[in-house]
Amino acid sequence: MSNRSLFSHWRQDLPASFVVFLVAVPLCLGIALASGAPPVAGLIAGVIGGIAVGFASGSAVGVSGPAAGLAALVAVAIVELGSYEAFLAAVVLAGVIQVVLGFLGAGVIAYYFPNSVIKGMLAGIGIIIFLKQIPHAFGYDKDFEGDLAFIQPDHENTFSELMHMVGYITPGAIMITAVCLAILLVWETPMIRRSRSLSLVPGPLLAVIAGIVLGVFQSGFGDHGVASEHFVDLPDLSKGLDAFSFPDHRALLNWRVWLTAGTIALVASLETLLCVEATDKLDPEKHITPTDRELRAQGLGNALSGLFGGLPVTQVIVRSSANLQSGVKSKLSAILHGVWILLCVILIPGIMELIPLASLAAILFVVGYKLAKPALFKEMWSKGWRQFVPFMITILGVVFIDLLKGVMLGMVVGIIMILRNNFLTPFSVKDQDGKSGGPVKMELGQAVTFFNKASIQKTLASLPSGTHVIVDASKTVDLDPDVLEIIQEEMIRAKDQGIKIELIGESVPVKVNTDLLGAVIEQNNGSERS
Repeated sequence: MSNRSLFSHWRQDLPASFVVFLVAVPLCLGIALASGAPPVAGLIAGVIGGIAVGFASGSAVGVSGPAAGLAALVAVAIVELGSYEAFLAAVVLAGVIQVVLGFLGAGVIAYYFPNSVIKGMLAGIGIIIFLKQIPHAFGYDKDFEGDLAFIQPDHENTFSELMHMVGYITPGAIMITAVCLAILLVWETPMIRRSRSLSLVPGPLLAVIAGIVLGVFQSGFGDHGVASEHFVDLPDLSKGLDAFSFPDHRALLNWRVWLTAGTIALVASLETLLCVEATDKLDPEKHITPTDRELRAQGLGNALSGLFGGLPVTQVIVRSSANLQSGVKSKLSAILHGVWILLCVILIPGIMELIPLASLAAILFVVGYKLAKPALFKEMWSKGWRQFVPFMITILGVVFIDLLKGVMLGMVVGIIMILRNNFLTPFSVKDQDGKSGGPVKMELGQAVTFFNKASIQKTLASLPSGTHVIVDASKTVDLDPDVLEIIQEEMIRAKDQGIKIELIGESVPVKVNTDLLGAVIEQNNGSERS
């Protein structure tokens, strides 16, 4: 992409990048905290995910950075490998593996996720975002910002956290949330959208500024106002390079490092491909992300993040959704959000620490609601239960387990639904001549497997006397021998009932010696009677 085309939509991408940046900073810090890694590691991953992956990626709307779905894996790996430096070596190696996967064409996996599962994932994430932000909105900030798992690192869960929140409600935080949410809702109205000047100001940015002002003026509220734990908390970088960690390359001799690297590469690639499919569906301009290139870009990002002491990166749905909802047009927004993280942490950390978590909760409320709109549930219901069931199972899995397991659960249910549908409808039946009394034509599908034996046998065995049936296998590419044998047996039995069954089609592999087969069947029946 040329510099000219990269900056061709800067008027839309610049404000969108600020919104993503505001959302990304607390998420990066929270995920690092949950992973048992230094807080600066989350920021490093955010910077590299924005700048390096942003340039290398072919996605116009996706945003990369540290992912909550990898937090538990990272926490366990750091303990098992004995040091954070050994873990960083695994992250670098995972990046190399992802680059190789990209060149091998592994990105094709993205095209096998059913639409109902992808939409269920988005709705599930929207619900969990909304639920997880309620405590922050009320001033209870024990769980880290950006947690998407049902079971939290502190051994609480999404719903028990809501119950604990009741005893720690902070009126000052509620006021900030209410004001910021009101600003965001007003900025969604047609009046603001029609105003050329006001529409240039991002609503989330205005909400954060309002939150900073309200937070500063609450210093005299006492116990009713927001305290230090209610604000973004940046790490101390005054130590310079001593505040950073770097990979221990000697750890590459440890087989556990290679196993960890392979696990990170696999999970990070799956999360990325899921996010790619989801963001492409959300994108109003329907860009198509080249998935192999995306895997290579993520591999580059992980290699660099590991080299500089950062967490593993993936494309992430929360930041990508915020990006889309802010009117993004190109990947310049993702790149700039990484630049803003870098500059603000270095130049103005004091201002960043004035941002109340309650104001960010208001922004994420809107993001969560838009991902799980009631209209989406109505749309999926209207498509029938074969779409609605995998959709709902995926939602429940994402909300009550985690993103990857929820999606895998939805995939399993979707596959079962496909197999069931294939079992029930392996053929279609219609009048051959288009009029009553003519021969009936049974057209077999492209693939007829042993799963279809029962339904085909039941249909042929229930034919009324005098029926003429033509079984057409001309369009069948794969006709299971078991099914062929069932049809041939029914052709013989049907003669005694005055039923004529013909089998036609070039794909039928053999001609049947009906006399010989009839003799064998009669012999078997006689043996059973005796």
